[in-house]
Amino acid sequence: MYLKKIATILSFLLILNVSFNKLGATEECFEGISRSVFKFNMAFDDILLEPVAKGYSKLPKPIQKGTSNFTSNIATLLSIPNNLLQGNLKQFAHSTGSFFINTTVGILGFMNPAEKMGLKPHKEDVGQTLGAYGIGSGCYFVLPILGPTTLRDSVGLVADTFIDPFAHITIRENELLSASGNNLDFYSVKTVDAVDFRAENILTFDSLEKNSIDLYSSMKSVYLQSRERKIKNSTGDTEDWDLDN
Repeated sequence: MYLKKIATILSFLLILNVSFNKLGATEECFEGISRSVFKFNMAFDDILLEPVAKGYSKLPKPIQKGTSNFTSNIATLLSIPNNLLQGNLKQFAHSTGSFFINTTVGILGFMNPAEKMGLKPHKEDVGQTLGAYGIGSGCYFVLPILGPTTLRDSVGLVADTFIDPFAHITIRENELLSASGNNLDFYSVKTVDAVDFRAENILTFDSLEKNSIDLYSSMKSVYLQSRERKIKNSTGDTEDWDLDN
């Protein structure tokens, strides 16, 4: 059933190839609305996310590192089916091996022994998989809270919730390999992941905000460049500041 869902979603998304390629990422779907949503997101960040992230950054480093490892380990679950769909067997092995080693030996992923063993999985999602198939990004817009995206990546975001094993057992409330969860599990992990990411990039974000004539355009540029690098798997061994986290 799970593999059938992956095949169905992939077939549907491939049909969208022609329409997506008609619009480039530099084009805006509705710039006026996106700029308004962007302002809302910035207010949300100023009032809530940034203060929480600054408080989180004051926690002992081992706690921060363990939390980051834990959320990254869960995120690896989404990479596993996407690596398979992309035909990247090397990264499929890295992702699968990393998840099982870190979940067991690494105590649910709070430690990262897989990295010491040379396993370095790339983060992959359906948007990247579609891009790897040559499907164009479509126009750019901004979502409330979730931030920058494109037509392709927004459709991929929905598809992620169907093929991501973690989403499958939480928000989809299906059992997979005797594992199950609920909505609270899913959104708690995503919230902690967002706070952890924001805390890691406080200085980078502040610098971008201070040095940008038009912060909206700067964020758009950073996002699109980041997604392009990810699709080409050209990030190397370092994780760049990707606004689509």
